[in-house]
Amino acid sequence: MHTIVVDLGYGDAGKGTVVDRLCASGPVRAVVRFNGGAQAAHNVVTTDGRHHTFAQFGSGTLQGVPTILSRLMLVDPLALAAEADHLAALGVPAPYALLSVDRAARLTTPYHAAANRLREQARGAARHGSCGMGIGETAAYALAHPEDAPTAGDCTSRPRLLRKLRLLRDRLADEFGRRLPAPPPEDCADAFTAFARAVTLTGDGHLARVLHEGPVVLEGAQGVLLDEWHGFHPYTTWSTTTFAGAETLLAEAGSEARRLGVVRTYTTRHGPGPHVTEDPELAPLLPEPHNGHGPWQGAFRTGHFDGVAHRYAVDACGGVDALALTHLDAPRRCPQLRLVRAYDTVGTQLPTAPPGDLGRRAALTERLLKARPARWDVPGPDPAVWSEAVGEVLGAPVVLESHGPTAADKREVQRRIPACRAAVIQEGNSERIRS
Repeated sequence: MHTIVVDLGYGDAGKGTVVDRLCASGPVRAVVRFNGGAQAAHNVVTTDGRHHTFAQFGSGTLQGVPTILSRLMLVDPLALAAEADHLAALGVPAPYALLSVDRAARLTTPYHAAANRLREQARGAARHGSCGMGIGETAAYALAHPEDAPTAGDCTSRPRLLRKLRLLRDRLADEFGRRLPAPPPEDCADAFTAFARAVTLTGDGHLARVLHEGPVVLEGAQGVLLDEWHGFHPYTTWSTTTFAGAETLLAEAGSEARRLGVVRTYTTRHGPGPHVTEDPELAPLLPEPHNGHGPWQGAFRTGHFDGVAHRYAVDACGGVDALALTHLDAPRRCPQLRLVRAYDTVGTQLPTAPPGDLGRRAALTERLLKARPARWDVPGPDPAVWSEAVGEVLGAPVVLESHGPTAADKREVQRRIPACRAAVIQEGNSERIRS
């Protein structure tokens, strides 16, 4: 069975380490990336102490599992080269040999990144918490100029690529009224054409064939609470972070998958925006070796388990089949951790809305910025109690428990998954029943 791995929080819940475990317990034919781009930061630590922060390569790479970057990914060839170099230094013999890229995938360029940083700087104190890597600019430009937005396939034709890069640079420079701090298009074209020679570019039918060859893990990026339509606007990402993108790819191939939602025993957020259960006293008790203050995102913020927000994430994406619960070692180190069940001004349930209604999301954001925890439990240090409590709040069984950073620190738990679950998934103005 295929598995889709999605974060039910603000990101950083441990998607990478969960994917690594799924690949270690295999067999897994490939890891498919289906949203986001080079701003992803999925940390994997091996049992022999090696560490890599996965951005575009799938988090099964250190297990030798190939990666497919689907057409829904935003691909940054320069960041990809740096990541490949680090993987090679960790002992992956030929990282690019494990990678295939859909020709239709949009490219993130230095011009997108430069525009992203200028735009975020212009917001001053009202920053959105961008990663500063050009993801939103890539998506926005592709929406405004779909025929001119460079793709992975364009890298096989230097003249066509150069034309698109020059047009992109000039349009963004005109918008900001200044020259962008980025290399000339000729230099970018050299690097991008080298990328096209190094990877395997694919087209229609490739992913469908792989899906029919064996189990595949579809690895999401960011978290549902940052989703472009369901997140707390404007503190969101230009990406669909729910299961929708993965299920679109699966449906095209006539396949289905288990929906696996990932949460921590405590809720974290990088940068500004609502974080109702934030508690500054927790940060020194729960240090984050692979997460910290980012020059563009801002501070890494720690809070108690936010059952209200995570339940909203489950509802917003139409339900989950099962859960992976990470950081189960934390309650032993911090037994005062709470599981928050209600807010003072909102209650126990946040209202969902169809995609596209950003006004309602912004109004909800304003309410959440003023909300405070009103009702909570203290499950204590026992991991089993935490798993049962989280499963009860989110309405799905915890089937993977993580007590540490490596694949060996995780164990599968035999809990009953309902044989048939009906959920209404809203997509635009249409509704479909998933069972």
